[in-house]
Amino acid sequence: MKKSIENLSTSKISGGRRIALRSRRKFEIDRYPNEPLAGEQKTVTRKVRGKNLKTALVSANFVNLVLADSKVKKTKIVRVLENPTNNDYKRRGVITKGAIIETEDGKCKVISRPGQDGVVNGILVK
Repeated sequence: MKKSIENLSTSKISGGRRIALRSRRKFEIDRYPNEPLAGEQKTVTRKVRGKNLKTALVSANFVNLVLADSKVKKTKIVRVLENPTNNDYKRRGVITKGAIIETEDGKCKVISRPGQDGVVNGILVK
């Protein structure tokens, strides 16, 4: 995906094209978004800026659920109920931050970023 944050080749006032002075730097090139689905647990590790590694979820079947008494319980994900990020994500069952998912213990709201953190954390919704 050769999309850039900075537009390197802009147009002149006359409408002609300007030639870019340099090519894109590595940190200016975008990637396709990682959209984790509900299913068997799979992760992928990507190289990011500064020789760091980022573990992202491809699919997840468990959520770390914070209960009312501040205890954490690992619960199975049944399905995605709604996703305020995108209506298409709701139809496809993509889990993002803020998504409402149905678990075995009830409805919960995702509070982590599974596509970037590599874990699904959630709190119970009444």
